[in-house]
Amino acid sequence: MRIVLGVSGGVAAYKAVLLLRLLREQGHRVRVVPTASALRFVGAPTWEALSGEPATDQVFEDVEHVPHVALGQGADLVVVAPATADLLARAAAGRADDLLTSTLLTARCPVVMAPAMHTEMWEHPATVANVATLRARGVHVIEPASGRLTGADTGPGRLPEPDEIARVALAVVEDASRATAAAADAGAEPGHGPRSGPAQDLAGRRVVVSAGGTREPIDPVRFIGNRSSGRQGVELARAAAARGAHVTLVAANLSPDVAALVRAPGGVPDAVVEVETTAQLRDAVRSAAAGADVVVMAAAVADFRPAHAPDAKIKKVPGQGPEPIALVENPDVLAELARDRLRPGQVVVGFAAETGDAHGSVLDHGRAKARRKGADLLVVNAVGEGRGFAVDANDVTVVDGAGDVVATASGLKGEVADAVWDVVVPRVAPSDERAGVGE
Repeated sequence: MRIVLGVSGGVAAYKAVLLLRLLREQGHRVRVVPTASALRFVGAPTWEALSGEPATDQVFEDVEHVPHVALGQGADLVVVAPATADLLARAAAGRADDLLTSTLLTARCPVVMAPAMHTEMWEHPATVANVATLRARGVHVIEPASGRLTGADTGPGRLPEPDEIARVALAVVEDASRATAAAADAGAEPGHGPRSGPAQDLAGRRVVVSAGGTREPIDPVRFIGNRSSGRQGVELARAAAARGAHVTLVAANLSPDVAALVRAPGGVPDAVVEVETTAQLRDAVRSAAAGADVVVMAAAVADFRPAHAPDAKIKKVPGQGPEPIALVENPDVLAELARDRLRPGQVVVGFAAETGDAHGSVLDHGRAKARRKGADLLVVNAVGEGRGFAVDANDVTVVDGAGDVVATASGLKGEVADAVWDVVVPRVAPSDERAGVGE
């Protein structure tokens, strides 16, 4: 495979050397395209010795081969690691002021970017918007790791380890190859962007997706919540809209970068209903589900809420422990939807974030939950230890109402979303079978 490895000017450029060696050891041909700033961290001789290819940031070298066009056209994969805030901004703006940004504009293969920068830069609204813009165009922007940064500070913004970047990037290529093959089998024309558009197999359908994590107030300041960023649910909503569906997204406390993804151009849901608590989410989902062909409950819903939440902040009294917080059970929103079927022929899909324990594995618990809930499909994923919540990739098993495995999927959450819809779509009743059903 022909890979272009773009390197922008951050101290994490040294890790790109390890990524280059790893990709070369796997048999790939790699051309390193550094920015001028990157060459101040790692020099061209290092890149050229390890890649066996020239390494330059100049568009006026080797002009007879038109490298600023040819590199992107001939690549099977473009990986940018590290991708600094400046590089993300230039790529989002469509700049072509060096060899790397020119290559990004001509690439029609999968493009993967691994950001690295200080936490303040990663969380700045400009960077959040730039990342959302790139993702909306089909660029795969990996979430940065959290940890020690340059100097004494720590936080999100650390470049993921080279083996993780390679794993994600190669999975993106594999998924794109499968999508291209499927489109060819269906007689579709190739796309003209970083990735081809999906088949419109949900055209005219109405879909409701919940995303994020509910919060139950303890007092006006504190709450019971969970670690869900909402990315998997938002990717499900985006994928459904890309397939032609009319999508209502019920969003519970999305993380800032995911919320920006919803607001970005091409960020797809027809309606977004923001909620905070489980009760609010239940009301919003049931209201939208009355007209929906498919309901996907991807939100992480709190099982319990405080029985009483005072209007004033609970004060700490020196020498006294806190008063116990009495909890009551929340409604089981997924089980209610599966039981009530608010529209004839409606397909109900749930998500189960599980951890294994002494009583069974993640899949054991997921199968038991599927049988209890009564949904048509349940998407089971392991959480904890860097899995499931607040990460860019996911690994899921889809089971039916009897607990039987019907599909598995892994990769970036956008790819997982498409894989889930591939399982859901065949279960949606054809339009002619729904003739006469009231809207």
